[in-house]
Amino acid sequence: MQVKVPPHTFLRNLQYVFFISVILYFGKPLFIPLSFGVLISCLLYPLCAWLERHKVSRMGAIVISLMGTSVLLGLILFLLVNQLMRFVDEWPELQSKLMESFTEISLWITAKFEISKDQQWVWLNKSINDSGGSTLSFLQSLISTTAVGSVLLILMPIYTVLILFYRNKWLEVLYRLFPTQGRERIRDILKLSIESYYSFMKGMLLVYFIVGILNSVGLYLLGIPHAFLFGFIASVLTFIPYVGILIASLLPISMAWITYNSIWYPLGVIAIFTLVQYLEANLIFPLAVSRRLKINALATILVIFAGGILWGVAGMILFVPFLGILKLIADKTPGLKTLSLILGAGERG
Repeated sequence: MQVKVPPHTFLRNLQYVFFISVILYFGKPLFIPLSFGVLISCLLYPLCAWLERHKVSRMGAIVISLMGTSVLLGLILFLLVNQLMRFVDEWPELQSKLMESFTEISLWITAKFEISKDQQWVWLNKSINDSGGSTLSFLQSLISTTAVGSVLLILMPIYTVLILFYRNKWLEVLYRLFPTQGRERIRDILKLSIESYYSFMKGMLLVYFIVGILNSVGLYLLGIPHAFLFGFIASVLTFIPYVGILIASLLPISMAWITYNSIWYPLGVIAIFTLVQYLEANLIFPLAVSRRLKINALATILVIFAGGILWGVAGMILFVPFLGILKLIADKTPGLKTLSLILGAGERG
């Protein structure tokens, strides 16, 4: 009896993953703002639908929803800027304390290692000159990133308006693209996808809030000025693995050193941020986001890193809800039950 050799489905799927990754990587200038537009559209759709049921025109409902969201984000930004301005007002006094600290460090180096102050200045100037090229590269990269971000800020509202305004047409396109799936199944998947986005955003807001509170309380108990400003800035920057928390810790570490002139307080800031970062990466984020999307923590962490490789910070934000939608599709498709099992959170034994 001749045994049929099964098709190499694993290799074929691996090829699909490879080619899709290549398309996503080289097409990110198009896909990133479009993906954010889809995300924002899903978040605003319930509000738009509610306004339309109350006799508001479709375009009016879209404009009201976008304006309300912009006002809310602007209020949060205003509070952060207000705290930042208070910090800037105290900068002259902090600058004088910082110079005193540098003088004390210089005297300690002279006494401990017998290195004169002139030699220290020579080494410092040499280090600054050597780092000039890398600083210029960093500034060029920062300007480029800012320009791209400005384009994204312009494109995202445009995509959002067009997606929401022509949503019935896009739904009909999906019906025609997947005729074998049935209209009811497509509607069900879309409804669950919108709920998945909501769950993701609620989870992310919860993560930012918890991490911000933990950072702020830790810095406040340590006696660091502007604890809540530094705590919530660090909370937002923790989405950038490793680098974000390093950047966020520089100001509170400097503030701790200037305020108390002791090495123990900067070490305390480092200990607080390290502990909170560990809790965020291994407990808070997987529980708050993965559990809401019903995805296991390992798949969530892996897709965050994959998103970072392909699309940078935007990929880390977008790929998790995308994974949630893939899980919903796998749950509804009999041929993808294995994928559903792999991605699912499962039950505790």
